[in-house]
Amino acid sequence: MSIPSSTGDELAGVVDLFGALTRDELESALDELAFKRGESADEDAIEATVADAIEAYYLVAVDEDDESLLVPGPVAFPTLSDGAEDLPHIMDVPDRTVDRETLVEAVERRLRADAASAVDDGDTDRIEHLLDVSYDLETWGDTDASEIRERLDDALENRN
Repeated sequence: MSIPSSTGDELAGVVDLFGALTRDELESALDELAFKRGESADEDAIEATVADAIEAYYLVAVDEDDESLLVPGPVAFPTLSDGAEDLPHIMDVPDRTVDRETLVEAVERRLRADAASAVDDGDTDRIEHLLDVSYDLETWGDTDASEIRERLDDALENRN
């Protein structure tokens, strides 16, 4: 196994243990999990898995206190993989909280930009995924994403 946590939900679970992590801290946590299991961590696989989780909205980035922090995103159901519960005792990382309003606004901005790109590119799969994210965002962020959803719906209708 080249990466100890391979699902977006498991990555969100690691991040959730600390409230928020920088990307480097998350990658270090995944490396620690691999070490704890007697496995070697493939740095490229870790980077790709984190990037995939961000792309799919399992993790979202927000700038806070001059740091870019990752937090569990709107599609995540944070889950702990084996050994993850020990990470706060192993790593010297502070517990963090991110202002919820700032976080929701950042995710809305990103979703709006991603929706525009997907529509411009005619990427039907991405448009469908972002539609799902828009519903998750409304529940997760207690916000209205209907304007974004309308644009995505219109793009799908025009493709058919």
